[in-house]
Amino acid sequence: MFGNKLENMDLAAEVNELSNAQGRSLWRDARERFVANKAAMACVAVLGMIVAFTIIGPFFAEWSNEEIDWDRMGAIADEGAPSFENGHFFGLDDLGRDMYSRVIQATTTSLLVGLIGAFMALVVGTLYGISAGLIGGRVDAIMMRIVDILLAIPSVLVIILLLVIAGKSFFMLFIALGAVSWLTMARIVRGQTLTLKNREYIEAARAAGVSEFTIMYRHILPNMLGVIIVYASLLVPDMILAESFISFLGLGISEPHTSLGRLIAEGAGTMAYGTLWQLAFPLFFYVTIIITMFFIGDGLRDALDPKDR
Repeated sequence: MFGNKLENMDLAAEVNELSNAQGRSLWRDARERFVANKAAMACVAVLGMIVAFTIIGPFFAEWSNEEIDWDRMGAIADEGAPSFENGHFFGLDDLGRDMYSRVIQATTTSLLVGLIGAFMALVVGTLYGISAGLIGGRVDAIMMRIVDILLAIPSVLVIILLLVIAGKSFFMLFIALGAVSWLTMARIVRGQTLTLKNREYIEAARAAGVSEFTIMYRHILPNMLGVIIVYASLLVPDMILAESFISFLGLGISEPHTSLGRLIAEGAGTMAYGTLWQLAFPLFFYVTIIITMFFIGDGLRDALDPKDR
């Protein structure tokens, strides 16, 4: 009898513990898995320091990005090297402008291009892909053949044509990058939509009279959000790479603005004069941003993959 009482007390304690335990949602579990990924968290910290540098860095600059140091511009290889005495922490460029301020501006521009370009591709590609998948039939076939045709055209050629025809500007650069980057997103979202739209809970929602629009944003979109977030995080470095390549060709950001790709192109052109710092500093920020974004994307993929447990 005493043993039965002990068993009943243990059982009651277990029930109490289970009733007080909090449920683990998918997003909470994904957050914990992402935080446990040391490489991804280290990259988040490094990327955060770069963003902080673009915000706080201008307060320490003694020269603006357009100001020319006339006393030293004629002897770049000798007196244009990085120095704390004259306030040129990253040295001077070939025109005598402060590289510290120009690197800050270039890093800010490249990050904005990556984030805004990825956001545009995310919105357009998601809406296009989910619409094609939900409508289905002939409309789906036509919409995806359009995507196939656009994918067959080299993306760099499309970007160059748009910039040449419409002119070089921040707005047109975002439009050009967004015009070619949403295609793969559309195919991914369409495939996920075709997989999800025939699930039992979707059929139950249709049987209950729920509209297709409500099914799209309340049932299908939340279930593919993990895939969209992962691809969007990997799309940011792709945007930065594309902008850097276009700027390297001289068709991207125009003066007096600059980007990391443009600074790298300028630094590569002056290496023969012994001005290695003109290439080293923008290249360091460029490579660091790309590597951190890819590691963060891998961390998100591992954290949001329900099969990877």
